[in-house]
Amino acid sequence: MLLKTNNLKFIINLKYIFILSITLLTVNVMSAQEIIEDEVKETVKKADTVKNTFNAKKVDGVAAVVGDYIVLESDLDKEYKQLEVQGVDINVIKPCELFGKLLENKLYSHHAVQDSIQVSSAEILQQVDYTIQQFLQQTGGSMEKLLEIHKKEDEKSYRDEIFEIIKNNQLASKMQAKIVEDVDITPDEVRIFFNKIPEDERPTFGTELKVAQIVAAPEVSEDEKQKIIDRLKGFKADVVENGASFRSKVVLYGQDPGMKESSYIYTLDRKKPRMVKEFRDVAFSLQEGEISDPFETEFGFHIIKLEKIRGQQYDISHILLIPKVSDDAIKEAKERLEKVRQSIVDGDIAFAEAARESSDEKETKFDGGQLINPQTQDYNFELTRMDPELYAQIQNLKDNEVSLVLKEEDRRGTVKFKILMVTDRINEHEADYARDYLKIKEQALNEKRVIAIEKWQKEKILDTYIKVSGKHRDCDFSSNWLKQ
Repeated sequence: MLLKTNNLKFIINLKYIFILSITLLTVNVMSAQEIIEDEVKETVKKADTVKNTFNAKKVDGVAAVVGDYIVLESDLDKEYKQLEVQGVDINVIKPCELFGKLLENKLYSHHAVQDSIQVSSAEILQQVDYTIQQFLQQTGGSMEKLLEIHKKEDEKSYRDEIFEIIKNNQLASKMQAKIVEDVDITPDEVRIFFNKIPEDERPTFGTELKVAQIVAAPEVSEDEKQKIIDRLKGFKADVVENGASFRSKVVLYGQDPGMKESSYIYTLDRKKPRMVKEFRDVAFSLQEGEISDPFETEFGFHIIKLEKIRGQQYDISHILLIPKVSDDAIKEAKERLEKVRQSIVDGDIAFAEAARESSDEKETKFDGGQLINPQTQDYNFELTRMDPELYAQIQNLKDNEVSLVLKEEDRRGTVKFKILMVTDRINEHEADYARDYLKIKEQALNEKRVIAIEKWQKEKILDTYIKVSGKHRDCDFSSNWLKQ
């Protein structure tokens, strides 16, 4: 079934399918728990396992059974509440539509287990901690109040429940990703996709800018670097020779805020690159229990301890120390960039050439300082969807005007200076095949993915035990959940 288009509705309708699905898979910590329907004889044995985790009790009616999973009557209300918390306009989502999404979620989870899809316990624990922290913000940090709201007896049972829910949601998400992982599109298919859109219904793209920047980063002295290296060597020696706790040193001295958020464990996957290359290379070279020598990345100096190897996944912990930059080095970096800016303003050198000669940002300097849009992987930034911080920095710039020297400081306290320029501007326009090819290609690919998922659902619904109960059988589902 091809998607209809009407200017920007063409984009919104397609994205809505994925946004709603992802929301259901990732933010709903109050969705139906895994449990086994009593009348499904072939899955009775699995109920014992579920009871060990949940102390399963029938607290409300069963609205549907999908494979080894159920949807409770209360789950629909919980879904609406969660979507409302996320800022979604729930008035535009019909109950039957949302109920259908719940059924899809369970179908994905069920077949993820059947296909032996694995999820990382360490990553799930990270998400459990993050989820609870988010909810605690709504209760002023009170765990007691949070447990009372969610009607839980203690924190452990609450964490166990969230763990299982996130686990099942991850299974569903990975199953959906697996369905579309081999879906690709050819240039000819993109052309056909675009040509089938009536001219008066083609989408309108907002104003787009191309932005370049030159960065000056204060230099760390060699003496400061050596002090950091020696300190990390001391940490390692204390653990290896004296039996000190590596985790304690991470907690007390580590300067990576992400470590605490992830319960002091990162999970790296050889098949899915994460972290910078230098970090991955060291991590994957270690044996279980081994601690690396100090090494440097763009973030600072590290030592890594490999906690556990699980196939292609490595559970690691690390200590990051960030060298201190002197006031003189900060002053020198700012003055250096001010001179570069003046040379550009005076016309002595072009911005792109100055970037190649002077920028300390290796990701952009060899491309004339041009920023790459992380969403589209091209140079264009749609004005209305631009990062708010970047927008604030360039909103008053005229084309080819150089900004003043701007100071930036990240959450680790790292200081840098930069100047910006808007190098090109494309005003709001109707979609053009040549100019907007990458955007059109992405939309065409998304439609093809939707079709692939619909095909998979159609086949798996017929192959899976499904029972929809009560009033929900009156829904006019887009998928054949009633098997009629």
